[in-house]
Amino acid sequence: MDVTTDIDDITRYAEAAFNGLPQPFRDLCQDVLLQVIDWPDKDMLAELEIEDPLELTGLYDGVPLTQKSQVDPSPFPDTVWLFSEPILAEWRERNDNTLEELVHHIVIHEIAHHFGWTDDEIAEIDRWWE
Repeated sequence: MDVTTDIDDITRYAEAAFNGLPQPFRDLCQDVLLQVIDWPDKDMLAELEIEDPLELTGLYDGVPLTQKSQVDPSPFPDTVWLFSEPILAEWRERNDNTLEELVHHIVIHEIAHHFGWTDDEIAEIDRWWE
């Protein structure tokens, strides 16, 4: 396992996952921003009632497509946030997937929220965390 990976590797893997979406899905995500930063900020953690920042590897921040309105558009762009330090910590702890696989999984999970899926709905078909 290469422990010298960093935020640039995660950004590259995340962009590849995003760009690798099938065209119809990629078209529906064209306005979604992808942001990779070291840590979630305190406001994000507080809003989600998360005390340990290592528990949050990614976050979809926006209005899901199933709830968007043409007459009442969102004032902010939809954003998929990835947090490099929690991702690296999980990757090192799990030691059963490549960093690229983990980042790809997180991106797809957050994009599923853009399409209106809840965590429970994603968990029904995604056995990643078992």
